Amino acid sequence: MQLIAALGDPLYGINASGQIEPRLAAAMPELSNQGLRAVIRLRQGVHFHDGSVFNAEAMAFSLRRFIAIAKLSYVVGDRITGVNVLGPYELELILRRPFSPLAALLSSTSLTPVSPKAYKNHQRSFLTGGFVGTGPYQLSFYSPQLQRLKPFNKYWGAKARNNGVALVGMGSSTTLFGALNAGDVDVLLSSSLEPDQQRALHQKATRGVLKEGVGPALEIGYLSVLSDRPPLNRLRLRKALALSLNRPQISARVSDNIRDPLYGLVPPSLPGASAGWPQQNIPAARQLLKQEGYCGTKRLELNLTYRSNVPTDRLFALTWQELLSTKLADCLQLSVTGMESTTAYKQLGDGAFQLMMLDWSGDYPDPDNYLVPLLACKRPLGYVCKEGESAASGSFWSAPGLQAQLIATEEISGPGRIKALKTVQQRAAQGVPYLPIWLVRSRAWARPPVSTPRFDGSGRLLLADLHRQGEAN
Repeated sequence: MQLIAALGDPLYGINASGQIEPRLAAAMPELSNQGLRAVIRLRQGVHFHDGSVFNAEAMAFSLRRFIAIAKLSYVVGDRITGVNVLGPYELELILRRPFSPLAALLSSTSLTPVSPKAYKNHQRSFLTGGFVGTGPYQLSFYSPQLQRLKPFNKYWGAKARNNGVALVGMGSSTTLFGALNAGDVDVLLSSSLEPDQQRALHQKATRGVLKEGVGPALEIGYLSVLSDRPPLNRLRLRKALALSLNRPQISARVSDNIRDPLYGLVPPSLPGASAGWPQQNIPAARQLLKQEGYCGTKRLELNLTYRSNVPTDRLFALTWQELLSTKLADCLQLSVTGMESTTAYKQLGDGAFQLMMLDWSGDYPDPDNYLVPLLACKRPLGYVCKEGESAASGSFWSAPGLQAQLIATEEISGPGRIKALKTVQQRAAQGVPYLPIWLVRSRAWARPPVSTPRFDGSGRLLLADLHRQGEAN
């Protein structure tokens, strides 16, 4: 996504203040037919990297292609039913139902338009090793470990402030950390560093040795709770787990307070976010466990699976395990298991994990892009989701009328939407299908004389803004 954000432009962007602004669109969507029709006027004078012209036909091609091949139904598949060209620079979208955060959805990096000329033979397939967009950079070299970007001299917007960027992938946290310290790279962008390494870089930035850029807090870390089968199909047990978490203490131990404690499924900076999960209350947790027949001679045995290739996952698992052993040892025994993330994701929707450590950052900063991927359900049955996003996320939780309430948040705007969003989140907090843990900000570190890294409102590093201070480029 970071690479695509440098190679292309969405219809709309989110600036550093969190405000939506037109990018390839010339204005905000014009809605009619009770919100079921949107007309978008497009910017003129824009070219793709292959020289072809960006227009309504190109945007329609890209949207239809995404709908045809993408699996992210919560992005457009269940929302946009028709894409029509009204004129050379006028696009019409037909919506399945009114969708109030439409402009935010169209800021998604996933919907970045591509050249119909370059993708003529890839209308229903991916073009491996290439991307032909309209962005400030074009791709000059691609391999899985290295991508070279050079400025696009026909770019419609502000020109890149550097002469190009090489994006280098490295295999371990230690290698990443060492590369910046040794001067092998100018800028390090990674959330995969060991917590002590992030802390060391932060301290260097405080002393002026490095420059640190901090983006919006849009990534959430959470536990998916398997709620459709014993023992965690018991609501009181899920609530007991929620009450057992000391988030501030965990955040301090694991990240030295770089990560903020989180008590909801939506980042607090987004309008409509609600922090409904409780703070730690060990006596209340113990009481709930006793009501379910645990404590004393019988302990609740649970397994937490963490992603072995994500350093903070392991530290969280071990820290929580230790805290539980000191506070609730007679009631609850937590074992922990590491698993490589790719393998874990394949098994998540099969209900393979009682508790699974995960993270999520929405494609666009709106509560809808956090609640729908975690709570939406195509086939709910009471408090169980048989098919849908909730099942795919490993929770399998739903509630009577919840899906209708979720849809309602998409169809209204203003104070009514804020109220509806909070209602959905309150129901989720009461059902405890997930346990929010912490909030993660985008971070990047640069070696002087490179400028301080800056991020846009979607958490993407602005590569085109990087430059060596004191030089023209």
